[in-house]
Amino acid sequence: MAEKSSVFDMIGPVMIGPSSSHTAGVVRIARAAIRVLGSKPDEATITFYNSFARTYEGHGSDKAIIAGLLDYKTDDPRIKTSFDHAEEAGLSYTFKSIGNASTMHPNTIRLNLKKGDKQVEVVGESKGGGVINIAEIDGFNADFSAGLHTLIIKAGDTKGSIASIALILSHDDCNIATMSVSRKGKNDIACLVIEMDSGLKPVTLDYLNSLNWVREVIYIPDIDL
Repeated sequence: MAEKSSVFDMIGPVMIGPSSSHTAGVVRIARAAIRVLGSKPDEATITFYNSFARTYEGHGSDKAIIAGLLDYKTDDPRIKTSFDHAEEAGLSYTFKSIGNASTMHPNTIRLNLKKGDKQVEVVGESKGGGVINIAEIDGFNADFSAGLHTLIIKAGDTKGSIASIALILSHDDCNIATMSVSRKGKNDIACLVIEMDSGLKPVTLDYLNSLNWVREVIYIPDIDL
């Protein structure tokens, strides 16, 4: 059965223009990325690929990505003046562009973010209509939309770990929508990404963090809430 389109997919989000792909999608990628980092960054290196590399300045994607890093929503009028607000917030940023990356989606952005000693790398794709895909986190395949509650667990590649996590979530009455797993290699660190229809209780997150084979737990509620 084909997946049904939502009204959001058809008409796009409420947003500041000019383009849902170049503005709304870009804002949402950045807002997802700062939730992976756990805070707004002090430093950001932003690399635009393919179509974005050729158009990001003219279409305002540069202002949109900075606005998202400041956690502005897609309809925030401050998007147009986000460079000024970044300076006020103490955000240092650098733009790069790579116009011919054939293995990547036409509208791809790589974000290297730092906050103090913590840093993350997030690769996002703007699909149109404000819809995004977070393709990679720190070199792991991720593939989540940030439109659902998302749980990211980095853990040892331990037998039975996926079943254990699914059982823990079931005790929180949580329905899993999608799940993906990637790893660096056999018996190396693995990354589990789970999209859920509902949120998690703090006690569930505390329990997941307490497991001795779990290295990091990142919980991202729906970024549009």
